[in-house]
Amino acid sequence: MKLFVGLGNPGGAYARHRHNVGFMAVERIAERHGLTPWRKRFRGLCCEGTIARHRVVVLKPQTYMNESGRAVGEALRYLNIGPGDVYAFHDDLDLAPGKLKAKVGGGNAGHNGLRSLSQHIGNEYGRVRIGIGHPGSKDLVQAYVLHDFPRSDAAWLDPLLAAVAAAADRLADGDEARFLTDVALALRAREVSSAPRTRSERETPAEERQPRRMGALADNLKKWLKRR
Repeated sequence: MKLFVGLGNPGGAYARHRHNVGFMAVERIAERHGLTPWRKRFRGLCCEGTIARHRVVVLKPQTYMNESGRAVGEALRYLNIGPGDVYAFHDDLDLAPGKLKAKVGGGNAGHNGLRSLSQHIGNEYGRVRIGIGHPGSKDLVQAYVLHDFPRSDAAWLDPLLAAVAAAADRLADGDEARFLTDVALALRAREVSSAPRTRSERETPAEERQPRRMGALADNLKKWLKRR
């Protein structure tokens, strides 16, 4: 069993804040994999179901960010699982917008939600870090994270959340590396498919263009994998 935890603040006023991107991620996972309706449980909103043959419980703590660990600790005790079965999805100021990292353990980097989790369940839980960028000054951080994503960010945010949801089965298997690879490949394939066509491509029949595009995609993926 896995517990996927989205970190954020409850209520409609916070729904589109950068600080709530963890909520957004687990909502997309629940929708993509047809999990049960949300209900009140563990000091939060909870749903569950099967992902990649594993039972997965998804939790959005309703304790506000600074007390997220209270909800997660209660869920762990009830479900009788350990910190190693938890993945916390959260915003990360130190990553550029749209960048993604995943690992087990590590520091909290000043994130109050992570700090609360570590206080209640220890530090050896999984983290899915979703980059939102940094405003440039420490004095601007609070206003920056507690502000809605601008509309222009939808160009990278929506595809990223869709790719995270599609690759969630890798996390259910406990494979962070394959999760990151699947997300990267999905985003790259979307980038290639949505790139503007040249004049010669527009004039070439679709059945002749397909092999050329697939070859280019394969070459790009090989270059990307070599850089990892």
